[in-house]
Amino acid sequence: MIGIITGASSGIGVAIAEVLAQKGHTIYAISRTGKPKDPQAVLHENIIHLKGDICDTLAMEKMVRDIGEKDGINFLINNAGITIKKKAEDLTDEEFARVHKVNVFAPFRMACLCFPYLKQTEGKGRIINISSMASHLGFELVVPYCSSKGAILAQTRGLAVEWAQDNITVNSIAPGWFPSELSKQVLDEKRKAQILGRMPLHAFGNPKDIGGLASFLLSPEAAYITGCDYPVDGGALAFGF
Repeated sequence: MIGIITGASSGIGVAIAEVLAQKGHTIYAISRTGKPKDPQAVLHENIIHLKGDICDTLAMEKMVRDIGEKDGINFLINNAGITIKKKAEDLTDEEFARVHKVNVFAPFRMACLCFPYLKQTEGKGRIINISSMASHLGFELVVPYCSSKGAILAQTRGLAVEWAQDNITVNSIAPGWFPSELSKQVLDEKRKAQILGRMPLHAFGNPKDIGGLASFLLSPEAAYITGCDYPVDGGALAFGF
């Protein structure tokens, strides 16, 4: 299969790309850098890095069209996201809007741009949105992120229903706590201890675990699954008191 992964220059995005590439998929990895952030990274030859801003609709329209007309597009994984660590009352309108533009609007627009190619896929076209624990739980100092990830979960369900008869499935994966550039922005020692104490496994995940689940959701065995969110969280959502 041939697909697009956004935000695939580091962290979860690059781990998903590597897992899928090893399984024979061709990945167009779109990021602002257009290359892995780790200069020592040696990635699979099936990963093609492209430089682009997913909030630039005209640029993405051309990029998706170029990929689609050349190779077709069988899947889209909306992984790119940002956060801002700040007290809610101190956030500016521009900061709140920026988080939602990257985390909510851009995945929606990417899905719509890929739609004509996805629905032509033999079997099923697939969309996987990367949601978050913040889709389900509240966290201090990142309210816009929580809001945006709640929206991406609702967007997943809405598109799953609307495009069910268009040969497309839409699901999401909610990562728990994995080493990433995004998590480093909000992860001090106090929060690290709180996080590890909040899950039964008491350990951070391996980003390749997300890639394994993505691989299943792209497989023929997942053709009857749509509108679902899959936590990969060390049991955090199940943890009681």
